[in-house]
Amino acid sequence: MKKTTIILLFLSHIIVSQTPCEDGFAGEYPCNDYDLMSNISVDILANTNGNPEGSDIWGWTDSTTGKEYAIAAMTNSTAFVDVTDPVNPIFLGRLDSNAGNNYWRDVKVYSNHAFIVADNVGAHGMQVFDLTKLRGITTAQVFTADTIYNTDDLGSCHNIVINENTGIAYLVGCKNTSGSRISNGGPIFVDISDPKSPVKMDSYSLDNYSHDAQVINYTGPDSNYTGKEIYIGSNEDKITILDVTDKNNVIKIAEIDYSQIGYTHQGWFTEDQRYFILGDETDEQTFGMNTRTLVFDFLSLDNPFLSSTYYGASAAIDHNGYVKGNLYYMANYRAGLRILDITNISAATDSMTEVGYFDTYPNNNGTSFNGAWSVYPYFASGNIIINDIERGLFVVRKSETLNLENLDLKRDFSIYPNPTSTKTTIRASNNQVIKSVQVFSLLGQKILEQNNINSNNYVLNTIGIKKGVYLIKINNLGTIKLIIK
Repeated sequence: MKKTTIILLFLSHIIVSQTPCEDGFAGEYPCNDYDLMSNISVDILANTNGNPEGSDIWGWTDSTTGKEYAIAAMTNSTAFVDVTDPVNPIFLGRLDSNAGNNYWRDVKVYSNHAFIVADNVGAHGMQVFDLTKLRGITTAQVFTADTIYNTDDLGSCHNIVINENTGIAYLVGCKNTSGSRISNGGPIFVDISDPKSPVKMDSYSLDNYSHDAQVINYTGPDSNYTGKEIYIGSNEDKITILDVTDKNNVIKIAEIDYSQIGYTHQGWFTEDQRYFILGDETDEQTFGMNTRTLVFDFLSLDNPFLSSTYYGASAAIDHNGYVKGNLYYMANYRAGLRILDITNISAATDSMTEVGYFDTYPNNNGTSFNGAWSVYPYFASGNIIINDIERGLFVVRKSETLNLENLDLKRDFSIYPNPTSTKTTIRASNNQVIKSVQVFSLLGQKILEQNNINSNNYVLNTIGIKKGVYLIKINNLGTIKLIIK
């Protein structure tokens, strides 16, 4: 009972909805051309074990329903949030850690399943969770994993990479339950084509620890490797390029270093697989430079070279970055999300230009490990999700591009009075008819439902409903916020 009371007391602070970017701010958050759709705090996303904070994030689109979900990794758990209506996200529940709490929890998705690893937490293994369980959820759940993969005493892994084209997962930076590195921290190859029955294939140890990687079926400009499965490892002090087509006979293609190496952290290909954009996580701290992002030309996989270097406007640390079309979305810790235009990526200078941002850490843009950990920009809707270490899940969107369904809903239906205490009237206009009404709490619990209304007006009785913020869904379309006082 005490825990429930605490959650209710904080509801007014933990979910913030649509705030446009105006005059350089969306509420308290500095911004440029990107609006705040909503924000759910760590208090809701994580459980109370240890020191709850946010880390990695990924997304899932249900191919059956078209709904979009954020999968937010936390220090002690993994949260699932329906962000289909970005202004009114619904927290669906969480999957708790198998073992211990730590800053590093990473998640990727394949075939309607989430695959989750965590670092420095002992006997965690890889959690496999069937995401179709999220369909039809109306009350926040504490979920259990469908499978725990722990072959060969797999304990903790720093990261997971999945090639969705082949159904192979690459577990990197792994340790057994005794704390010894497995295969020197190099990639472990796991067949996940049957998601609930992962099977180890082999591993690679010759280039030591991989912190992160991208694995692709190669279609880039180097015809010598067309059709091969290529692994690009960010290996602390170098980039390693491997041909991993044959898991029992991995072939090293090349390795790359560069000047002023701090920590070779993470990188991503441009969509034509010509250029590889790399972030070094500690060069800003070690060498006193502004945010530095390195662009490598992979015209020849055997002979890649540094093509250009981008410097940001502040000394904030760059973390994870991803490419979608001609944009690069960078989680820039204390500088939040930065969006860079890479249309000119082939140029030796000015290869990337900042065209927008949303700063989830408004205090400052200093060189410290706070703020935006990671970003997922791949939803078809255009909604972008960010996981912030201290402030939780943000849903943002390029200004003036809000989903027309929500605009149509507010044009066709009105609710008054709002706020209310005893009753409110829902009225239809523009030749619309109210067919059904559902009321949900901010935690996703269905409070009431009325079907077969078939009227232009419906009086919603709110007597007996506790004070707070609720979401009204009309005709199974988007939702409108209702405040009961």
